[in-house]
Amino acid sequence: MALVPAPTALRVALLGCGVVGTQVVRLLTEQADDLTSRVGARLELVGIAVRDTSIARDPVVDPALLTQDADGLVARADIVIEVMGGIEPARSLILRAVASGASVVTANKALLAEDGPTLYHAADEAGVDVYYEAAVAGAIPLVRPVRESLAGDRVERVLGIVNGTTNYVLDQMSAYGMGFDEAVAQAQELGYAEADPTADVEGYDAAAKAAILASLAFHTRVTLDDVSREGITSITADDVAWAAKTGHVIKLLAICEVTPDGVSARVHPALVPLAHPLAGVRGAFNAVFIEAEAAGELMFYGRGAGGAPTASAVLGDVVSVARHRVLGGRGPVESSYAQLPIASPSSTITRYQVRIAVDDRLGVLAQVAQLLAENGVSIEAVRQAPESSDDGSTGIAHLVITTHSAAESALAATVAAIADLDAVQDVTSVLRVEGS
Repeated sequence: MALVPAPTALRVALLGCGVVGTQVVRLLTEQADDLTSRVGARLELVGIAVRDTSIARDPVVDPALLTQDADGLVARADIVIEVMGGIEPARSLILRAVASGASVVTANKALLAEDGPTLYHAADEAGVDVYYEAAVAGAIPLVRPVRESLAGDRVERVLGIVNGTTNYVLDQMSAYGMGFDEAVAQAQELGYAEADPTADVEGYDAAAKAAILASLAFHTRVTLDDVSREGITSITADDVAWAAKTGHVIKLLAICEVTPDGVSARVHPALVPLAHPLAGVRGAFNAVFIEAEAAGELMFYGRGAGGAPTASAVLGDVVSVARHRVLGGRGPVESSYAQLPIASPSSTITRYQVRIAVDDRLGVLAQVAQLLAENGVSIEAVRQAPESSDDGSTGIAHLVITTHSAAESALAATVAAIADLDAVQDVTSVLRVEGS
């Protein structure tokens, strides 16, 4: 039987030429010779699909490669790189590329979280690869270690900071006492946040990444709708200051774990003890902890966003899928054999810190403690501080109650009951405590 000769060149199509796409072009161009040696064939960029070919671009982008005919471009490619984002037309173009026999590399976290199984099934049927390292944590190698390096282990929990924008905002609030709006504005000035930061600050970006990570880690299909989500828009400078007083820092965390009720995937702001490594993750950096049965605790840290870091992850995937086309074989396919149920957010077990403004008089703490006990929520620690003014006490005190682990439903019932007490002025803040 005659051997099929390896291709001397592979045609690469790029969908999107924004910040990430431009850096992908740069790496393909500047590292062309090295990439050829690593792959065993030349990677030939045959076109770049954009919405408007007349826009001025970085000189590294050859205007002759620009086209608005994305359909025609994917039809003549061996490898399609999708960095355009959004659901459509990205989904249709990826499916068209796969149907024509092209392997796909994508950074599209939103699409994968919403409809990844459709793409994986299509790729499996066509016998091609779909790789997506850049969709979860930028330059940080995370997908491949979870999907391949830990394939012989049992992952129990994933805990991490997966959105650089929110980490930068919370870090500025913590380090410099900024208010939320001021910190967001600074993040926008530095290019860490979009003009509309909703996807980041409301937790949608992190939730999409959590869905992907949970699906990989627990061999169960988890969609964006399965992820419980809270953003950081309600976090105040006062919350940050009280966190510091109790030995914590506030971080937006993605938490995926296997519980007795199934797979739990959630994104929310949380208090992290200062001694925990995640507390020291500054600026726009990301860090993810993985807890596995045999491997124990693993930590992945690095730049989670930005054009060059994300392009690095994209090119790593391109080399992998290109080598498969040259040498034969395929990468790992979707693993969803476990089919675990999705746990209700109300069943989540964790610790909490509740801050309450109350009348500064005898007996109030006892009333609060009784309600906690009635709902099965155990107190770990209590801190009480009177609110003072220039003329002395205002008659209001702040109770900061840290609980032992409790169910979300029990804590919610407790907080509702506390809010109804006559002596309670306001339940100022309810934050989960993670990483301890």
